[in-house]
Amino acid sequence: MPEHFRALIVILVLTGIVFAIARRPAADLIPDRNFTRRRNLWFVLTLLAFVSHSFWVYAGIAAIVLTFARNRERNPVALFFLLLFLIPPATAEIPGFGLINYFFALNHIRVLALCVLLPAFFTLRKRADTVSFGRTWPDKLLAAYLLLTSLLFLRETTVTDSLRQMLYLFIEVFLPYYVASRALKNLSDFKDALFGFVLAAMVLSLIGLFEYAKHWQLYSAVVYAMGMQWDSGYLSRGGSLRASATTGQAIALGFVISVAIGFYLYLQEEVRSKLQRSLGALLLAGGLYAPLSRGPWIGAAVMIVVFIGTGRKAIKRLMLLAAAGALTLPVLAIVPGGQKVLDLLPFIGTVDVENITYRQRLIDNAVIVIQRNPWLGSFNFRSTPEMQSMIQGQGIIDIVNTYIGIALSFGLIGLTLFVVFFASVLQGIRKGMRSFPNEDDEARRLGRALLATLAGILITIVTVSSITVIPVVYWSVAGLCVAYAQMARRLKHTSTAVSASTHLQLR
Repeated sequence: MPEHFRALIVILVLTGIVFAIARRPAADLIPDRNFTRRRNLWFVLTLLAFVSHSFWVYAGIAAIVLTFARNRERNPVALFFLLLFLIPPATAEIPGFGLINYFFALNHIRVLALCVLLPAFFTLRKRADTVSFGRTWPDKLLAAYLLLTSLLFLRETTVTDSLRQMLYLFIEVFLPYYVASRALKNLSDFKDALFGFVLAAMVLSLIGLFEYAKHWQLYSAVVYAMGMQWDSGYLSRGGSLRASATTGQAIALGFVISVAIGFYLYLQEEVRSKLQRSLGALLLAGGLYAPLSRGPWIGAAVMIVVFIGTGRKAIKRLMLLAAAGALTLPVLAIVPGGQKVLDLLPFIGTVDVENITYRQRLIDNAVIVIQRNPWLGSFNFRSTPEMQSMIQGQGIIDIVNTYIGIALSFGLIGLTLFVVFFASVLQGIRKGMRSFPNEDDEARRLGRALLATLAGILITIVTVSSITVIPVVYWSVAGLCVAYAQMARRLKHTSTAVSASTHLQLR
């Protein structure tokens, strides 16, 4: 039996287990018909990917299936999140038929965005209650960032390739942000969308744990069976395989799971069964461990600290958390297998410490290169002596820092727009949370979770470049945060109007 068919059997079994366990808690969050329809769609598209033996066959049939599914879907963000990590985002180029080299490259994420988010974009634009793009500060800053990057592409490549890059920015940056920021109007919409992401991450978690335990990457064979090339290799740390599942890179998988943990901080309170809440938390914790990526571990820790720190009895609970962490370290030193975990921990572990040294050298060398082209950066920065000295054993220069990568390519102007954009999003969440002064308010808890998640993301991307699924996720999360700020503003205005009306009636 071909390897990808053997992998398919394992994937279907593992995913079936997750969906079966998740069905009961899902009933506390979303309508059962939505869960059933999306679960069935996940299985249909997965089977299609493994039996198609061609990306173009998969993309064509998937586009038809997604078109029918979209017409029955009320929440496009939830559908997008659940299917986002279905298969690896390996690309295939649409040939130019002699006119040009190729039109543009497609992958699963772009097919999904074009079939789900693009129609939602046109629908939302026509709705009277949709805030026009450009009305909020995050909109303006994102537009400026996209305009700058689009113009800078022209200086280093052809007009045709620049148009491709602009198309990719529209599909992978603008569409996820716009639809997420406009489609979600109330708490039930947020529950639906966040649960879609968490459920997809739970599937990845169990698959990642299997890959870690069996030293077998389940999705490698299907990429080649579909006629595409994929750079994902077998990476190990401390003698164990670093799981990657459909994300293509171990750190990308860890990033996705850490974001799901941030969302889960909100969702778990809506699940009535304590046992099911605990099982979900354990599964995500296992999924976070399986890639053996330390950056997402730090990001997840930041999320938990921020979430607790913005809640009731913050100081007391943070002290308890710190005490628990301090007690855990000596326990790990004596329990079987605990020393291996300690060796993997950032800053105190002994495994792959050269990776930390590499990141420090990257910052030092990048600062020198940035000083030569400080404002708008340069696209040939890799050819500089400082960057050439960073070539690793694989023959690549790994820019394992999203902020450094932006500064090198688009200069301090591009980096400033990127940072100020996310700062404005964070400020919007904080302002929105003030609309719900009650510490136990569900809407305030959602704000705390989104604030914590975005804070963790901004810390994590210090340790990784914007590869594979990572940028799509953080632009989508930014959209969720903007949607939350808009929801809080609407509720505040409604509450003010009701209070004013009541006051006039009393007079």
